[in-house]
Amino acid sequence: MISAPTPEAPQWVQVLLSLLGILGGTTGLAAIATVVSQRGKFKADAADTLTEAALTLVQPLQTRITELEGQAVTSRSELGLLREQVNQLQFVVRVLTRTLDRWRTAVHAPDATLRKIRAVVTESERLSEDR
Repeated sequence: MISAPTPEAPQWVQVLLSLLGILGGTTGLAAIATVVSQRGKFKADAADTLTEAALTLVQPLQTRITELEGQAVTSRSELGLLREQVNQLQFVVRVLTRTLDRWRTAVHAPDATLRKIRAVVTESERLSEDR
């Protein structure tokens, strides 16, 4: 009977050599080593690509936000002016309403005469000039 010689190398060395043979020797090992060493670079490239894409999407939004903030400031300023004008107009309407009420009272008075009505109108004109 022929007996098989006892292997001199440890079992793990034999497994490693077999694995290297399967992977194509040094060429396969070099390819694996390259992939493992380039993994960090691939992650960095992916992060750079994602960052550029995000900035490309965010930049127009930032520009639009800046434009809208400028328009909001302008609108607030115009709104303040319009409120002031409305307040002035409300004051004028109140003054004219009181004047009209005085004239109406003078015209409808039981003892109304043309002279009395003219006196009320003249007094109203004088009051409006004083303001």
